[in-house]
Amino acid sequence: MDRLRPLPDPDHLPALDPDYLHTRPALDMGPMDHPPRILLLYGSLRERSYSRLTAEEAARLLRLMGCETRIFDPSDLPLTDQIAGDDHPAVHELREHALWSEGMVWSSPERHGQVSGLMKLQIDHIPLNMGGVRPTQGRTLAVMQVSGGSQSFNAVNTMRLLGRWMRMITIPNQSSVAKAWQEFDEAGRMKPSAYYDRIVDVMEELVRFTVLTRPHAQGLVDRYSERKAAGTRVDDAAALAKRALGDSLRP
Repeated sequence: MDRLRPLPDPDHLPALDPDYLHTRPALDMGPMDHPPRILLLYGSLRERSYSRLTAEEAARLLRLMGCETRIFDPSDLPLTDQIAGDDHPAVHELREHALWSEGMVWSSPERHGQVSGLMKLQIDHIPLNMGGVRPTQGRTLAVMQVSGGSQSFNAVNTMRLLGRWMRMITIPNQSSVAKAWQEFDEAGRMKPSAYYDRIVDVMEELVRFTVLTRPHAQGLVDRYSERKAAGTRVDDAAALAKRALGDSLRP
């Protein structure tokens, strides 16, 4: 697997005021036996891609908060159905990273009032089901967008719809950076601003929701219709125990 982008200056956060940051925002919210695993996807291949630069800022923050991060490089990802069975190393790798992850960050430019084609392509390459294994269900998701003009929420709204379709837990907060070309210095680092502060907010919230929900990821997406279709019966003893517990809690 070699389609992961290295993170430049991973420990340098010039726009952050560390006095106000919770470096362990999910403390006591769930087990921390291993760092939260976050996959970051971005939606532009430009040399100076603001969606990628925004994702990199998010990755630095997540690392500071104790997460393990991976940024996928989609530069050689084929179109869906371009290759028979989507049998391409980039597709295989993207899916492996999705399976590895416990949460994701999607960062897209807004193009013609929507997510970019590259952003949608990556999501389209991640199936709901891979041989009984689900690479997105029950995972957390944070959405971010960058715009060349005034602030908009079209891309993040679309990514919320896509996240719901992928059966992910999309966190309430989100980031939308207007006139992104003004918000980064020559080195590609985000300047101090309310936009940067919102990204910090979003990443803190993503860590909290990931730690809070990851022990329950399988149970949160356990569905009657899928058990019925697969012929998987609910254990009678477990069902009785749940019913008895529910009865005991009723007033």
